[in-house]
Amino acid sequence: MSEQSVTSSAEAQKPIGYIVGGGLKANLQARLTVPAQKVQEGAFVVVESGNWLFYGLVTDMQLGSTDPRFADEQTETRLPPELAKLLHGQTLFTNLEVMAALMMEQGPDMDEDPEAYQAWFQKVMEEEIRPEPVKTVPQHHSEVRLAGAGDIAEIFGKEGKKGYFRIGDTIEGGHPVCVDLDKLVQRSSGIFGATGTGKSFLTRVILAGLIKRDKTAVLIFDMHNEYGPDDTASDTGMRVPGLKGKFPSKVRMVGLGRGATIRGKTPDYTLEIAESDIMPEDILMLTQELNLRETTPATLNALFNQYGRDWFHKFKNMRPHAVQEDEEGNKVPADDSIEAWANEANIHQLAAIGLHSKLNRLFNCEYIVENPAGDAVNQMINNLDNGQHIVLSFGNHEKDLDYLFVSNLLTRRIRDVWEYRTNNFRSGHQGATEPRPLVIAVEEAHKLLNREMASQTTFSTIAREMRKYYVTLLIIDQRPSQIYDEVMSQLGTRITGWLGDSDDIQSVLTGLAGREALRGMLAHLQPKEEVLMLGWGVPMPIVVHSRRYDDAFWEELLEKKARRSNRDILRDIGF
Repeated sequence: MSEQSVTSSAEAQKPIGYIVGGGLKANLQARLTVPAQKVQEGAFVVVESGNWLFYGLVTDMQLGSTDPRFADEQTETRLPPELAKLLHGQTLFTNLEVMAALMMEQGPDMDEDPEAYQAWFQKVMEEEIRPEPVKTVPQHHSEVRLAGAGDIAEIFGKEGKKGYFRIGDTIEGGHPVCVDLDKLVQRSSGIFGATGTGKSFLTRVILAGLIKRDKTAVLIFDMHNEYGPDDTASDTGMRVPGLKGKFPSKVRMVGLGRGATIRGKTPDYTLEIAESDIMPEDILMLTQELNLRETTPATLNALFNQYGRDWFHKFKNMRPHAVQEDEEGNKVPADDSIEAWANEANIHQLAAIGLHSKLNRLFNCEYIVENPAGDAVNQMINNLDNGQHIVLSFGNHEKDLDYLFVSNLLTRRIRDVWEYRTNNFRSGHQGATEPRPLVIAVEEAHKLLNREMASQTTFSTIAREMRKYYVTLLIIDQRPSQIYDEVMSQLGTRITGWLGDSDDIQSVLTGLAGREALRGMLAHLQPKEEVLMLGWGVPMPIVVHSRRYDDAFWEELLEKKARRSNRDILRDIGF
């Protein structure tokens, strides 16, 4: 252990105050015994009370005085400095408001009762004693101290153990804070923050950790071509490594449309959508984007009932207002006209013509073809099933229509496959294996999961139901308030940077205990590299300085640093 680490650890063990009030419903109140500037909002603190440790966050700091007159009068201007300082120390104080989240039994003193200590220690080793939600309060005058590295590791896990992955460091002391990746992917999660707060960088960090962990498959809908290829940071001009370059054998880059390139590079393969793969529900999902009318469902159902999976191709080739002459020389709708089909199907002609006109935007999409060169959708599913990861880059197709249509259609196909395989596995079918957990990363999530569209998209179904089928979402968005409340409430883990809008802050905290105390903390985050983690994937809320997505990160993740000698290690721990 280095001299700096020893000093930091020793400082963490020193009391910074003592409990003077509070309760289970109200936060604890602690009287500071050190200068207020040594503690910040969001600091992780430990309260020692008898055989119990209480873990909490500083959510507020309040100035107080034994008498209002001492706070009002500037005694330092009319008293000698030494006397004024002494008077201030006795009459003026600062109170911390601490939101206690967890408590854990710390066991008896080893010297006083070795047998009891040994029994307690055995329970700790067998993980029978773990941090649990707070159900009582510490005693008056219990000591409060800043959490040390050991406390952080006890609560959030130790980096490198099982699936624990360091996501950042505490704002007080810079101690590593980990997230359990295996637990993170068990439920859908979200990464939020205003534009420019580093959401994409933090997302890359987490995705890199998942890929390195190699227990989960990841499908990334890369709307702006940021995740697969190398990129350049818009604010610093520095090179930003892509996931494909760092994991060339594990990541497959897929381009949308034949001949697609991604930042001038050829993808591993391209995706074309077969016309026969398009279902009426895929069109209805575009109701808002295409401004479809209330007659659209009836028209689509009539097309599908008559032509089956060939409906899109047939409808595309129908001609509006096409006429021909009958035997008597009268002009009537041509056999291949929309009007002729509408008459036959008992559909209003104007409704059919209007739908055909609105679907022209899809009819003209070059990545929708009658006969694709290959079955890229099945290839993507096989890649994911075999532990490889897919970055689908949209290339030049960056319109909302492209993103909404392609991502929803693909996700629907993938959901069907994972449901089928899960049901076979749980039914005990011979040869059926447990499906590999799948995380689908979605940018601009509010475009797919807003109130108007949430009931129509596959993504909302995944957020609500699909974790039992091994599929979860990782949504990345700058406007969480525009995401449907029901979907937000299903997000297990939320990692959020600074948000300037009060509605966005309220949305991120939806359904969480202590949200009023966390609201101010979230509003006071630094604009960059400071995030609040809360929810399912972490034992308790905590503010961290997020890891930088740079060369040092990749050296640590890929273990490219030179192995240290035993002599260096022994010297660092004091031998």
